[in-house]
Amino acid sequence: MHINALTRFAVSFVTSTLICVAALGQGTAPPVLADLDGTIVFSSDRSGPWRLWLIEANGDDLRQLTEGEDDAHDVDPAFSPDGATVLFSSTRGGAVGVWTMPSEGGEMTRICDGDQASWSPDGKSIALRRDDAILIRDLDTGEERTLSPADWPTCSGPVWSPDGKTIAFAARWDAGNGIYLVPAAGGEPQKVYDKKGACEPCFTPDGQLIVYETETNICSVNPDGTKNKMITFQAGVQRYGRVSPSGEYIVYCQGISERGPWELYVVRTSGGYPVRLTEGGSDMNPDWKQ
Repeated sequence: MHINALTRFAVSFVTSTLICVAALGQGTAPPVLADLDGTIVFSSDRSGPWRLWLIEANGDDLRQLTEGEDDAHDVDPAFSPDGATVLFSSTRGGAVGVWTMPSEGGEMTRICDGDQASWSPDGKSIALRRDDAILIRDLDTGEERTLSPADWPTCSGPVWSPDGKTIAFAARWDAGNGIYLVPAAGGEPQKVYDKKGACEPCFTPDGQLIVYETETNICSVNPDGTKNKMITFQAGVQRYGRVSPSGEYIVYCQGISERGPWELYVVRTSGGYPVRLTEGGSDMNPDWKQ
């Protein structure tokens, strides 16, 4: 290549690189932990068995929330709408069940058999998984009703829309996982997206987006299935994204492979570069309260 051609190539390469860097810099800078508000609850094996832990969103004040026997494991925590209570799944007592406890520690209460529970926006009901079906349970009366069709296989991960009218969940078919919406009052589920192993849905606080995981990444999609977007693009596997109360950020876990070990990261909901929140042990299933 001649000198002039080399010069033109170098100028073109540098210019293109600067344009790309400038584009990436618009709204994609990693979050600054010191600027983040709220508390994150998550499950971790850093003390041995899986337990619930808390950490401030700015990275301060890591502390263990649950204790127990070595054969008891606590996972899938979710803050109540008022932030005062944590809903979680546990093997305490020898059978998998849904439990609650104060978010700052205290007495634990077993609610029912099942797992992967989430709160209704008014805190009066929960959606949960039991025997591969999605149910709603009234916390005052204990009354339950099944939402997922009887012949649907392996349903999981139910979450409420912010207006309380809809439940998003995943179902696994021969072709893979898909995300579906069903009226909380009951009705026929409607498909949102069923490619790349889509599962673990989570609504943004305004209800305008569903954040979900694929086999390797965190993505978002409109509830009507349009405008699918990849949010994380790092190496390894990103799982279990949960949106901050402000709607600006997503906390998720990332592992070298699908076997972990897992660490918590925070990324902007609009996408971009993440920042690591935890290290040590394996940290999963985060949820965020203000």
